[in-house]
Amino acid sequence: MSQLESSDLSLIEPTLETYAEVPGSLIAILQKTQEIYGYLPMDVLDHISQRTGTPMATIMGVATFYAQFRLEPAGKHLIMLCQGTACHVNGSELISGALTDELGIEDGQTTDDGLFSLKHVACLGCCSLSPVMMIDGQTYGSLTPDKARQVVRGLAAEDAEGGAA
Repeated sequence: MSQLESSDLSLIEPTLETYAEVPGSLIAILQKTQEIYGYLPMDVLDHISQRTGTPMATIMGVATFYAQFRLEPAGKHLIMLCQGTACHVNGSELISGALTDELGIEDGQTTDDGLFSLKHVACLGCCSLSPVMMIDGQTYGSLTPDKARQVVRGLAAEDAEGGAA
């Protein structure tokens, strides 16, 4: 959604009714906003600023500081690729290269069709499975570049079949 489009602000109103006057609740508001919209749309952030009296600069500072927040929509499938020590030592760079080659995107980007987003994360807590990635809550471990490619190809095929049905 471009910044020129408008979001349905009524969706965030229950959250603002609960938290707008509560000091220190900005992160909770932003988390709920992202849960509702899938990311943090600028028009919604402007609305939050107006309703809470929080300067837009403060909101943007928080939204850009914390890695959990996205200012752009994520793809249907969010690939979180672990970059922790165990994964790094066991070849996460090779997995990243394979995914970049397969999908045509880099860390932080989304495929043109909106199907996949790639995000490097500090640690997924699955060190014994390294290198590891998580997609839609499903963990894929002991990855090789070929195995990573097969996983995303399988998801793409499932979506193509679902879309054709």
